[in-house]
Amino acid sequence: MTDQLLALLPVYGLPLLAAVTGLSCLGLPLPASIVMMLMGAFAAAGDFNLTAVFLTALGAAVLGDQTGFAIGRLGGATIVSRLARTPARQQALASAQERINTRGAVAIFLTRWLLAPLGPYVNLLAGATAFSWARFTFYGVAGEVFWVGGYTSLGVTFSDNVMTIAEIVGDLSGFLAAGVIALYLGWRIVRILRYKEGKA
Repeated sequence: MTDQLLALLPVYGLPLLAAVTGLSCLGLPLPASIVMMLMGAFAAAGDFNLTAVFLTALGAAVLGDQTGFAIGRLGGATIVSRLARTPARQQALASAQERINTRGAVAIFLTRWLLAPLGPYVNLLAGATAFSWARFTFYGVAGEVFWVGGYTSLGVTFSDNVMTIAEIVGDLSGFLAAGVIALYLGWRIVRILRYKEGKA
């Protein structure tokens, strides 16, 4: 599917860039970073305007983030009520809400570019936990500027080897996201074990 999508990129250009970028921010497994890098390479070759590439990708990313946040905000009460059926889950949800309110800005910023695979989930959680829309938007846009600017710049800089660079960077992002999840789960296990030891 990726090869077919990339083959369509020179033909459909900016609309395809917008669709792939926006949908990837909603959690669909699309190669947005690779598409941005290729569009940066095409811009370096003079096929597209670099400013238009940057603004299109940025606008689509922000729209995708906002859509995920809105889904969390509108459906959050239903999701939370389904999850909060036991006292343990109620406590976990309260803890999650506290964390998103106190450290949410950093999480939002980093999951736009450094830990991009986690971004769609953070969008939903921020919306569901009534995180400030203005703060979400500010840190989300700031992070997306890094993501879009970074990948389009890599495409411009390494236009001759863009596919090799895209594979390396994509693997690194996935490893970072997996590492963060593993660290979080390990931390939760240690806390649960300590809690049980304390009760015993």
